[in-house]
Amino acid sequence: MMSILQTNNLTLGYGDTIIIDELDLKIPTGEITIFVGANGCGKSTLLRSLARLLKPKSGQILLEGDRVSNLSTKEVAKRLAILPQGPIAPEGLTVLQLVKQGRYPHQSWLKQWSREDEQVVNQVLEATKMKELVDRNVNSLSGGQRQRAWIAMSLAQKTEIILLDEPTTYLDLANQIEILDLLFELNEVENRTVVMVLHDLNLACRYAHNIVAIKDKKIYAQGRPEDIVTSELVRHVFNMECEIAVDSLFGTPLCIPHGKGRKVKNRKNKAIAV
Repeated sequence: MMSILQTNNLTLGYGDTIIIDELDLKIPTGEITIFVGANGCGKSTLLRSLARLLKPKSGQILLEGDRVSNLSTKEVAKRLAILPQGPIAPEGLTVLQLVKQGRYPHQSWLKQWSREDEQVVNQVLEATKMKELVDRNVNSLSGGQRQRAWIAMSLAQKTEIILLDEPTTYLDLANQIEILDLLFELNEVENRTVVMVLHDLNLACRYAHNIVAIKDKKIYAQGRPEDIVTSELVRHVFNMECEIAVDSLFGTPLCIPHGKGRKVKNRKNKAIAV
């Protein structure tokens, strides 16, 4: 497994509290990797550290073989883009102005706004279906539109790696699928390496090539969803009993949680129209 991003003995924390302890992780090149785990297990903390937004207590992070700590902020931004959870745009910023900010790492005193920058911005606006909204204030958009605008800005950086912290938070089901489909297409068509934090295990299984389950400050399991997602994993990682079935549309693991709920009696299974 070729890794574009990896950690060696990485320890992360805030003050005296250790969140991630001596973690070794390899992110496969050109695949979608999704971090899963219970609330507070360190998923977002790990993602932030990969983007050099959080300094490790010990250990190192390697980006394409280079120590991230040795790279300039601008160099990191040319090779890796991150979309944090719930980003907030400055008041009055339009979609076009926001997306253009993604090109700043590629500019300098000698190289100002160029035809290439213009082409890239137009391409990502088209890909994210935001072209008709370029003059809209970012804060006036719906949740799904606003998330696409931020993703467009991240794509404008033209990096091989895209990190996203809960990109579907607060979105309805239709918008969740739309955003995840967009990221899936970017991976399929442009071979971008995508790393995400997701809470929905079933969506993680559907879209991920590689799942990293985090528990007790360590990696509990890592691999293809169909290889590692079991009722035992869910029991240990999420402290929840469940049944694991096979998704009838995609063939990926489908987690059916135990618990209370309304049971429908004497209902025959019906075929699903697709």
